[in-house]
Amino acid sequence: MNPGLVGWGHCEAEREGPTATRSSPFPGAESSSFSALGNLHRTLGRPTPRAYPEVPLRKPRGRARRFTMATAGAPRRFCRCACFCSENLYVARYGLHVRFRGEQQLRRDYGPILRSRGCVGPEDFQQLLEELEQEVERRQRLGQESAARKALIASSYHPARPEIYSSLQDVALAPGFLAAAEYSTVPGADLQGLLQRLETVSEEKRIYRLPVFTARFCQALLEELEHFERSDMPKGRPNTMNNYGVLLHELGLDEPLVTPLRERFLQPLMALLYPDCGGGWLDSHRAFVVKYAPGQDRELGCHYDNAELTINVALGKAFTGGALYFGGLFQAPSALAKPLEVEHVVGQGILHRGGQLHGARPLVTGERWNLVVWLRASAVRNRLCPMCCRKPDLVDDEGFGDGFTREEPTTVDLCALT
Repeated sequence: MNPGLVGWGHCEAEREGPTATRSSPFPGAESSSFSALGNLHRTLGRPTPRAYPEVPLRKPRGRARRFTMATAGAPRRFCRCACFCSENLYVARYGLHVRFRGEQQLRRDYGPILRSRGCVGPEDFQQLLEELEQEVERRQRLGQESAARKALIASSYHPARPEIYSSLQDVALAPGFLAAAEYSTVPGADLQGLLQRLETVSEEKRIYRLPVFTARFCQALLEELEHFERSDMPKGRPNTMNNYGVLLHELGLDEPLVTPLRERFLQPLMALLYPDCGGGWLDSHRAFVVKYAPGQDRELGCHYDNAELTINVALGKAFTGGALYFGGLFQAPSALAKPLEVEHVVGQGILHRGGQLHGARPLVTGERWNLVVWLRASAVRNRLCPMCCRKPDLVDDEGFGDGFTREEPTTVDLCALT
């Protein structure tokens, strides 16, 4: 146990044969997901995917965890799909994600909807073209620039809370989170048993919530993030929609914090909650903290994540507003009528499928900081890129890239592709 973490909430003493295919606990989930994704991409003028890959699981033996050799730390080269530089470019002024291959294609595919949202004059369209060209260039440089920022931060940054960079300890985690993760690894653990240990926000949408971090750990992490924000270190955008926040791999928190969180705790939970979405095959992630504040980002438009699964943990501070809202699985934003709204609770994480349409309501007062982890399974996305819905066109990338690999993961005991 790291002595720097003692007193952050609780101690460890407070914790209470043949292969068979396990089907999804939600019959029809795969076919309905495919249908929804197909409808969305027909709306956007994209090719409809053939099908989602099925990822059957073997029955558990003993206390073995559901994980792959990649999760266990075998060296692998991760990639991104080439579509990253042309698909899903976000235009905040018009609240629209677009594919961009050039001026003629943009006018042909998006002219009417752009005009309906205020892009009416030649100056408006020219400004949009310049913004999209700059975004493509930014994305092309992203890997190299991120690696350079990470190296500079590692050599020159002085943390305010160095204990945050030590290996994740159970004392930083909420007792309810530890109990749910522990249950997920025992022989005979099943979905119904796990659901008794967390909150079901929506059974239909398969959205769940549970405590993740103690209040003291949230406070310590926030102090470190604010210290970094005030420093003169270079900072990358958390994602293509948020402008304020921190990429945790650049700050050096992937290895000590996020990777053990995924491998030791989230993987067994997700294997029971989302077996049909690659929950038992999570072998990479992208983790970032987003910040919402007056004069900065205040809300987030409709989108779905470049992830098989997502966990969104509220870290603080004091705030009102900013609730998450959810639509259907791969639902077109224009069809969003009566979304489900979910309020944030500091220290608690919301679990959902990456393809669940969602956004964030405007912040009313205060500051809101959230840790978002996009959880990825190469066994799923290697067959179908969730962004372009094609067989991925692989490009080598830094770190975990976008979670694609050039080979299927080697399995340990529990999982097998068919």
